Amino acid sequence: MMRPRLVDGARLQYDDVRGEHVLLIPEGAVRLNETAAQVLELCDGRTLDEIAAVLSARYDGTSVGDDVRELVDAMSERGLVTDAAS
Repeated sequence: MMRPRLVDGARLQYDDVRGEHVLLIPEGAVRLNETAAQVLELCDGRTLDEIAAVLSARYDGTSVGDDVRELVDAMSERGLVTDAAS
């Protein structure tokens, strides 16, 4: 996947009651940890390398490329993100 984006009908939201990030989809909601929420909020058609670069800058240059790819692949397998380039 080159340019991930959320699938149609999905949106990120912070649930104030539960104090956690969720990805709302027509079928329900997926609870997210802080890191997953940060990755998914950047899945707007940017490349995986661009997403990794933004997050790396937030975390003082930490290499996060492999983690970003792993998370995006897992979300893609669940049908939650798609390739904007397609």
